[in-house]
Amino acid sequence: MTQPVVTRFAPSPTGYLHIGGARTALFNWLYARGRGGKFLLRIEDTDRERSTPEATAAILQGMEWLGLDHDGEVISQFERADRHAEVAKQLLAEGKAYKCFATQEEIAAFRDQAKAEGKSTLYRSPWRDADEASHPDAPYVIRIKAPQDGATVIKDEVQGDVTIRNDQLDDMILLRSDGTPVYMLAVVVDDHDMGVTHVIRGDDHLNNAARQMMIYQAMGWDIPVWAHIPLIHGADGKKLSKRHGALGAQEYQAMGYPAAGMRNYLARLGWSHGDDEFFTDSQAKEWFNLAGIGKSPARFDTKKLENLCGQHIAISDDAALRQEICAYLAAAGEPALTDAQSQGLERAMYCLKDRARTFPELLEKAHFILASRPLERDGKAEKALSSVSDGILEELTPQLQNASWVRDDLEALLNGFAEAHDTKFGKLAGPLRAVLAGRAVTPSVFDMMLILGREETLARLKDATG
Repeated sequence: MTQPVVTRFAPSPTGYLHIGGARTALFNWLYARGRGGKFLLRIEDTDRERSTPEATAAILQGMEWLGLDHDGEVISQFERADRHAEVAKQLLAEGKAYKCFATQEEIAAFRDQAKAEGKSTLYRSPWRDADEASHPDAPYVIRIKAPQDGATVIKDEVQGDVTIRNDQLDDMILLRSDGTPVYMLAVVVDDHDMGVTHVIRGDDHLNNAARQMMIYQAMGWDIPVWAHIPLIHGADGKKLSKRHGALGAQEYQAMGYPAAGMRNYLARLGWSHGDDEFFTDSQAKEWFNLAGIGKSPARFDTKKLENLCGQHIAISDDAALRQEICAYLAAAGEPALTDAQSQGLERAMYCLKDRARTFPELLEKAHFILASRPLERDGKAEKALSSVSDGILEELTPQLQNASWVRDDLEALLNGFAEAHDTKFGKLAGPLRAVLAGRAVTPSVFDMMLILGREETLARLKDATG
């Protein structure tokens, strides 16, 4: 039997959930979920000065919005410091690590001299093989004994085999002089203790893998499968930053992008399955693999994101879409919908969602059902009304009062009415849009009449005709 897949996402809580981090979380989630494995969440909060509860909350909220559910409790790296220190002391006891008493001044002097002589500035501690009897009564750090010859090969599922000469690796500090563990040690111990089988993360961590492998090998632990994914760049080919626009996952929620569309887009950002652009969550879980991740940085393209979001809105369940729109309004700081507006929106969804790429676009189309009388009309709507001969809409009202309120009958009535006035229905549609929605661009007149109902339709006609 093969070992069950366990992946993890391990953000630092120093800010919001970055869109690059969101993609890393998504890749880990898809890989685990598609294989019946576990997806774990660890908050790497060892940097006490920069880590904040607010940032942790923002990360969790971003994950929740994206629908990336995790297994088990959220793990705090800081709370496991004793366990990290225990491993460092075990390596020390086994002779695989040593106490280093070098001061910062001595290390700086070593590097200055090496630089002046044109040698490597990689620090080589004189305490590596020192007799314990020579140890002073002074503060010390615990350093791992790095291999001094040969090479370390990182077998990476994305980057291929990456070879690093061992003489390029220093005796990394495991435990600082105040007894606190370093990040490199904490990551390895946590990943091992959590049973992580696959480490899928940004390729800015690639060099860390060689140093972390020293700890795995010294402890006799299984090394996880590495997959270092390229970073995301902006449209200009430069690393994604604030100058490119929104960076946080929740910013995209507040801008009105549906989570399913964002998941689809982020999955395609650096990974591919043939020529497939649009796909569902179930397809993504089935298809996602490490072999499909490219080596080159992906470029963030807002137009492609909007295109995919529009396709996801179009196929969404109406009730689920209404709920997500309500969550978007809260995230954007907009007023909540009343019960009547919410019900009306869901009723109208069938004629709203086909061409909307974002929730603000959909809500603009839904203005006719969300607005209350008397409607405020925009400039184009006013113009459409002023071009209508006086009385034509007033003449239509009694005919609608007695009409059968079904689509075919309404179409027949309005087309016949237009013909009787020696015009085409298209000429009548503009004024009716203005009356029913206060807008020039709306769903079809017939859809609006059916959704509003006879009473509200007639009331709006009356408002317009006085």
